[in-house]
Amino acid sequence: MGSRRKSRELALQGLYALEFGTPKIDGVVRELRRLAAEPASEDEDLATLVKGADAGTLDFAEKLVRGVAAHKDEIDVLLGECSTNWKVARMAMVDRNILRMATFELKWLADIPPKVTLNEAIEIAKRYGTADSSAFINGILDRVAAVTREP
Repeated sequence: MGSRRKSRELALQGLYALEFGTPKIDGVVRELRRLAAEPASEDEDLATLVKGADAGTLDFAEKLVRGVAAHKDEIDVLLGECSTNWKVARMAMVDRNILRMATFELKWLADIPPKVTLNEAIEIAKRYGTADSSAFINGILDRVAAVTREP
């Protein structure tokens, strides 16, 4: 797995934790960095994901978590405009956070090609979402990409 993919998966874990009840971004980032340094954890899946993450991987994960948190309201408005028949609040939590993360990349990280962002989001959805997640995410992100990359 590439370091950017690992970063995105770590960011998804962090965004999920924030939404699920961890109150502060700094606490989430600190926990991810702690697990990278000492991967023994009750959550074996997270410990395995974090294990061996280098500073660049952790830095990009942190950039995604902080970026999504900083622009969450704007991202959610854009997702609401680009989704049909789905309110953002009613989307599955994993799908919603993959969409938020990819939307942040599309809108604020111009150095990442949109095709890469979409492919990564779809692959992560296949791993962490439901059987329908990847198609759902692909459909919405196609619209987001079209809107965010307009001149």
